Amino acid sequence: MDILWLLIALGLLFGVLGPFVLRRRGGGIRQVEPGSPDAADPEAYGFVRQEDQDVRLPGADDELLHVLDVVQATQDWRPASRLLAATGADGEVRWQRVQAFAGAASLELQERPGVGGAWLRSWRAEAPKDAGGAAVHGEFLVQQAWRSSSAGTDDFRIILEEALKVTEEAALLAPGDPVPCITQLAVARGLGYGHEQFDQVWAKVIDRAPQHMGAHLAALHYWCEKWHGSREEADHFATTAAARAPRGSLLAALPLFAVFENRPEFVLGTDFYRTAVVSKAMDGALYAVHSARADDPMLAHVRHLLVWFLVPAERFAEAMHQLVRVDGHVGALPWTLSEDPAAGYTVYRNLAVAGYEANGGSPATLPR
Repeated sequence: MDILWLLIALGLLFGVLGPFVLRRRGGGIRQVEPGSPDAADPEAYGFVRQEDQDVRLPGADDELLHVLDVVQATQDWRPASRLLAATGADGEVRWQRVQAFAGAASLELQERPGVGGAWLRSWRAEAPKDAGGAAVHGEFLVQQAWRSSSAGTDDFRIILEEALKVTEEAALLAPGDPVPCITQLAVARGLGYGHEQFDQVWAKVIDRAPQHMGAHLAALHYWCEKWHGSREEADHFATTAAARAPRGSLLAALPLFAVFENRPEFVLGTDFYRTAVVSKAMDGALYAVHSARADDPMLAHVRHLLVWFLVPAERFAEAMHQLVRVDGHVGALPWTLSEDPAAGYTVYRNLAVAGYEANGGSPATLPR
C-alpha cells in the first residue's frame, strides 16, 4: 500500500512539472545540469536570491518596513502609531499596514510564547483610545485565531468573538476607517454568519470604501464553496464587482482570484490553465494591471497571482513582465499558503525564466 501511495504521489508530481521539463528538442524547456552553459540564470535578470526574498509584504513599502524594524528592535509602539495616524483611512495602504503590524506581533508571539508582541500589548494598555492600535489589535486577534487554533473549536470562537469586540471599538474610534469593518469580514467567515448577517457587515464596508480591493478579497473568501457560499456565488460576486469597477480599478482582476479559490484540488498538465474560463480571468487581470495606477498598493497582489497562472499556461513572457516588478517581496497569495513562501515563489520564477529563454528571450529582450 505504501508503494501504491508513492507511485500516485510521483504521478501527480510528474503531471504538474512534466510539461515544463520534458519537451521536444525543437523548443520548450529542457532540464540540464547545473552550471551548463544552457542553464537559465535568474540572477542575470537581477532577481533576488531565494533566501533574501522578503516574506512580510507583497510589494515594497520602505516606510512601513523601516518602522516595523524599529518597533521590533526597540519594542516601542509609538513609531507604528505615528505611521498609521499619517496613513489615509480611505485607501488600501492603511489596510495593508494594519495587517503587517498585526502579523508581525502574531509571529513574534508564536516564536516567543508569552513574550513576543509585547509592544502591541503596551500600545493598547498605554493608549487605549488610539484608533490605529485598536485596528491592529483586532486584526492581530483574527490572525491568532487562524494561526493558533482550528476553525470551529471553542478557542477559535472565543478569540474571534474578542476580535469582534475590539473591531467594533476601533470603528467607533475612527468612524471613517473601513479597516475595522474589513477585519469583521474575516470574523464573520470564521464565526459562520448567515448570508443576511454577513450582508449587514458588507454594507458597512461598502459605505466606507466601495472600491476597496482588499475588502472584496476578504468577502470573496466568505462566498467560496469551502466556506459559506458556492462556486456560483463566488463567481457571481467577483464578476459583478469587476463589471461595476471603474477604469483603472484592480477589481477587474477579482474573477482571477475567484478561479484560484475554486481551483481543482489537483491540476495535471496545462489544460486547466488554457480553458476559456481561466484564460478570460487572466486576460481581465492583465487588463486591470495595465490600466491601474503605477502606485496602486494592490498591484503586487494581482501580479503575484498572475505569475501562478501564467507560468503553467506557458505564457512565459507575460509572467516575466510581472516578475521583474514584484521580485524581492513574496508575502502574497498564493505563496503565503505554503510554509516556505520564498521557495514556492522561486520555483515558479525559475520556470518562467527557463520558459522565456527557451522561446528566445534573454535579459536584453525583457523591458523593465
